[in-house]
Amino acid sequence: MNALTKDLPLFAADEFARMQATLPGHHLSWLQSLRAAALQRFASSGLPTLRDEDWKYTNVAAIAAAHFLLEPAAATTAAGRIEPLALDDAQLLVFVDGRYAPTLSRRVDSPPGIFVGSVAAVLDGAPGLLQERLQAVLDRPRNRQSAGFAAINLAGMADGAYIHLGEGTTLASPIHLLFVASTPALATHTRNVLVAEQDSRASVVEHHVTLDAPSYFTNVVTDIMLGRGARMAHYKVQDESRHAFHIAAIYAELAGEAQLHCAAFAFGGRLSRTDVEVGLEATGAECTLDGLYLSDGTQHTDQHTRIDHYRPQGSSREFYKGVLSGASRAVFNGKVIVHRDAQQSDAAQANRNLLLSEHAEVDTKPQLEIWADDVKCSHAATVGQLDAEQIFYLRTRGMDDAAARALLTWAFANEMVERVSLNALRERLDGLVRGRLPQVLEAMP
Repeated sequence: MNALTKDLPLFAADEFARMQATLPGHHLSWLQSLRAAALQRFASSGLPTLRDEDWKYTNVAAIAAAHFLLEPAAATTAAGRIEPLALDDAQLLVFVDGRYAPTLSRRVDSPPGIFVGSVAAVLDGAPGLLQERLQAVLDRPRNRQSAGFAAINLAGMADGAYIHLGEGTTLASPIHLLFVASTPALATHTRNVLVAEQDSRASVVEHHVTLDAPSYFTNVVTDIMLGRGARMAHYKVQDESRHAFHIAAIYAELAGEAQLHCAAFAFGGRLSRTDVEVGLEATGAECTLDGLYLSDGTQHTDQHTRIDHYRPQGSSREFYKGVLSGASRAVFNGKVIVHRDAQQSDAAQANRNLLLSEHAEVDTKPQLEIWADDVKCSHAATVGQLDAEQIFYLRTRGMDDAAARALLTWAFANEMVERVSLNALRERLDGLVRGRLPQVLEAMP
């Protein structure tokens, strides 16, 4: 790839050009052309600004001003530090600084017809599996909200998870994708590709954590394709450093009768944003989007979702909650579009926010665009504080004020945790929520 003639946000052009020669698939002419086109698109569009409607409440100037490393140091993460992070009874794929680490991973035999591995391995060994999917990325008109970040992700992607479920196959155990940041000031561009063919089943946990790296930049894209009648649960957990930047996009395409449950949990990061865009492409497709974001101090978290109902009898459910304290800020924007051919669509959306401080702020914007006339759609948003009567009731039962407030906050957030079907993940999330509210442990019976 030819180097650009000028530096761009996030990196120096000559550094990026040198890094290209080390990326997986650098020998593939179609991928070189694709990376070049993505880089040129990024050069033309740049990073979003507050003038962009979808970014008017989220300022990424701090990301643009930073200079990030493009290549990690040699991975030295000890297995003993990874094991406590692993979910029980799950296949474990570990990625350290954006690169697959097989010695830290834990695999079980997959049934015939199922492939679980890394994008880098596929590009080096069977690139045809990814060629059509990656070539379609730049031409996909629906990926607008994080277009600049998605373009640089494609240009600089080094690795990620590739999961392919053949027709009628089922993964009995979930797949835990653990992404570990260990190098300070590093930018990682990770791409995950999850393909579930007709009538297949799987649960995937995408988990982002940090070890020994305070400030860095994670830029991750996850593509999900579900065939007719396929079922997938995808859980994204962002529990990174309070000084880190995290930008994520999840793009999903659902065929007829397919069902997707996508849940996003945001706990860490100085600035974090997750975009979820789902297309219900055929009759009877269904999706459920859940989310929970907790922020304090000066954290900024942004959750943007878009669901497109393209065909009849599609169903979507969306439920997000936020808990904010300190001087933190949250953004929620949920858009549901029912297109002209999507008669008998059923869509419901709700966003509820709890402010624990007078300095915390949330901007919530639920949206419905309906172009069909035979539909059932609703949306709602609330922003409030803890109920004084509930606090008083708990205090009459012997709790002090702080414990009562902590218990009520935990109960508010725990509703989203209880919607997780995987026991091990549900317990982990409950621990993360309680860790933010230590007095809950004292208040619980």
